[in-house]
This record gives sequence, C-alpha cells and structure tokens, in this order.
Amino acid sequence: MYTEEWVTTRARNSYEHGRASFGIRPERAALLVIDMQDEFVRPGWSPYWVPAATRMAPRLHQLVGECRAASVPVIWTIFDDTHLGLDRPHTLRFLPHADTDWHRPGPAEVWAPMDRHPNEAVIRKPSYGAFYDTPLDTMLRNLGRDTVIVTGTLTNYCCGTTARQAYERGYKVVFGSDVTATDDESRQEPELAVLRKGFALVLTAEEIAERLAAATSVSDGEGAG
Repeated sequence: MYTEEWVTTRARNSYEHGRASFGIRPERAALLVIDMQDEFVRPGWSPYWVPAATRMAPRLHQLVGECRAASVPVIWTIFDDTHLGLDRPHTLRFLPHADTDWHRPGPAEVWAPMDRHPNEAVIRKPSYGAFYDTPLDTMLRNLGRDTVIVTGTLTNYCCGTTARQAYERGYKVVFGSDVTATDDESRQEPELAVLRKGFALVLTAEEIAERLAAATSVSDGEGAG
C-alpha cells in the first residue's frame, strides 16, 4: 500500500527537484524566443510591461548568441493583432488580462536590443501558445527538429502554454528557468514546478549552453575520428 505521506513526498520531490532524462542535441533543437517585444520588455512603454523580462533580457540575448554559434535555429514569436482579431479566442475580452484600453500604435515588433537577425523567422501569433493557429509545427518539422528550448515572456502564459503544446505534439521541451519572466515574480517558481514535474526539462541558461557545447564537442570529435 502507498501511504498518503509517500505519494505526497514523491510529488513534492518531483515538483522541486525532478529532471527529465533526455539530452539536448544541437542538430535536433530549436530556440523559441517568446514575445520579447516592445509592449512587454521596453520599460514603461505599455501597461503590459514585464520588468523581470527587461532584467533577464541580457542573459537571454547571450543564450541566443550561443545557440547561433551551435547552429541551433532561433525562432521568434510576437503576440500581435492578426487577421483583424478574428483568429483570437473571443473569451480574452472578458478576462482581467485585457482590462485596459491601451492599443498597439502599429504592428508589434521584437524589442530592438534583442538583436533579431533578418534571417530568423518571426511568427505572429493570435493567442498565448506559439502552436495555436501558426505554422510553428510545420516549420520545426521542416527543420528536422524534435526539441524546443522555450524562453521569453510571460513564463506562466505564453511560455508555459507553448511548452505544454509542444509536449502534446511529441516534442522534447527544454524550459529556461532564468531566461523566462513573468509579471508577478512570485508566480515564476510555481509554474516552473509544474513544468518540471510533467512537461519539460527545466534548466538555467548556463546549463542549456553547457549542454549544447558539450554535445557539439562530442559531435565534432566523432566527425574528426
């Protein structure tokens, strides 16, 4: 018989310390940079500013560079007004998240300091998850990628939803614990805990970079041999 204490302890350990067992292969991975756009990252520019996203942006910028160096494709997403709003879930208008009259002055763009390269794809999405009504799944399959590294903002909305959608589509999901950010930092760890237990390999940016570098070195060594 399994006691209540046993199952509770097991669950708590998975939430706090669980770690998925798959590795990261650069040739099979893609970096998703979720919604690092002006309204979320540019200080004071909109009521949806996420100060924690601005603070972590330099760390994410560094990881983007490390992924480029490892030949990991970088795909950017933007939460934008698409198709006159006809493709957006209608319930959003009734939720507290949409409780301001602020509107984008024009098409949303990646925050300039993130230095998106012209040859890196941008997906304009109508809702939280990057797979919802977008070509992301097709793009990843065309690239031959079965692993996604999820970064950006907001941790518990667009990033977390994207991680869950990727998991449900059979992708290995790596989730950046310190290259994601949310608007209430007390919500960061609870979201990471759920993802850690049931959806993703949760790693810091440094750990992600180290694993990419190690896998690249092994691949180079095998090629030399």
